[in-house]
Amino acid sequence: MWTLVGRGWGCARTLARWATGAALGPAPTFGAAPESWPTCRVYSSAEFKEKLDMSRFPVESIRNFSIVAHVDHGKSTLADRLLELTGTIDKTENNKQVLDKLQVERERGITVKAQTASLFYNCEGKQYLLNLIDTPGHVDFSYEVSRSLSACQGVLLVVDANEGIQAQTVANFFLAFEAQLAVIPVINKIDLKNADPERVENQIEKVFDIPSDECIKISAKLGTNVESVLQAVIERIPPPKVHRKNPLRALVFDSTFDQYRGVIANVALFDGVVSKGDKIVSAHTQKTYEVNEVGVLNPNEQPTHKLYAGQVGYLIAGMKNVIEAQIGDTLYLHKQPVEPLPGFKSAKPMVFAGMYPVDQSEYNNLKSAIEKLTLNDSSVTVHRDSSLALGAGWRLGFLGLLHMEVFNQRLEQEYNASVILTTPTVPYKAVLSSSKLIKF
Repeated sequence: MWTLVGRGWGCARTLARWATGAALGPAPTFGAAPESWPTCRVYSSAEFKEKLDMSRFPVESIRNFSIVAHVDHGKSTLADRLLELTGTIDKTENNKQVLDKLQVERERGITVKAQTASLFYNCEGKQYLLNLIDTPGHVDFSYEVSRSLSACQGVLLVVDANEGIQAQTVANFFLAFEAQLAVIPVINKIDLKNADPERVENQIEKVFDIPSDECIKISAKLGTNVESVLQAVIERIPPPKVHRKNPLRALVFDSTFDQYRGVIANVALFDGVVSKGDKIVSAHTQKTYEVNEVGVLNPNEQPTHKLYAGQVGYLIAGMKNVIEAQIGDTLYLHKQPVEPLPGFKSAKPMVFAGMYPVDQSEYNNLKSAIEKLTLNDSSVTVHRDSSLALGAGWRLGFLGLLHMEVFNQRLEQEYNASVILTTPTVPYKAVLSSSKLIKF
């Protein structure tokens, strides 16, 4: 695959005719060509990736932000438009929920996992690096939102122009408020017949004490006024407060497991620089690893030479065991210890279920699948359990019923694991205050 970089539509046609040997006369010398000549350079896509230099983005030109909202208020649609506007993806009619990569997300039409994308945007002649995190809206996945905000300095609070402020709108606002992040209210779906953006503006001013003139009215579906959202991100969200000359300090805010490469950690760099070949240490396990690859998500993995403080990206360091990769862990350079970052509050489970393999011979395979999936979804609590009827299994804690359903569906789709879900067995103690018999 080749990437053509040039000026003028005739550039590609001219190259094609040279490639087929069509008579054009001698090829022009581009270095001394007049302005009328198309300026062409040809790179292979692999070569282009290797040339991505993240040092071109000083801290002042970096903006890290999340999109938060209630369910179905248009977060993923807005993310699609932002990806298109910045040229990260091609503009086509098929761009729907581009960042929702899981099969369960496509089937249910909801966001389950927070997804990161680095956008390169040119504003008034200055190149900006915008790190976008699209988050879930359902309350069962609020832990994804709280972790994502740790890597941000601001949020886009999206509100439906028809529905107005709803439960998760309020919950997510206070998550951002407690984290002292800049909040940009965005009123979406102004194209709907029953939309009433003025009423929603008044709601936002009354509930959140944000002046109504700070609200941005858009239609993410049609792309109306979406460019003003990018302008607001640059103007209203501050750059990260970091120090690149200090020793490396990176926060692991998310991670996934790849059977060929091991753990892929999503990191936000608060200090220093990390590059391929560096030896890093986990503050949680005190184990040392060698960095095999660093890069950004664009929205797919794109390797870079280095990652610098203030940037958000991924890091692969040969962590093969799921226990080694802890969400909220701090990574630092070998022999340059630093004070660990605060990490995250542990999630409090609300719904419990017993999970057992259909056949006990599948116990070890299911155990491995659960470990890998809980790496990707750290809000699930796991305890070993056993049943006289079903044998060895686990007692799992979830944040809600939808969370439990999605976890079970992901086990089946991603790991081909069939399980039996039951109401959990709960051990309890009874203290008798009298000698009277009690029947159960």
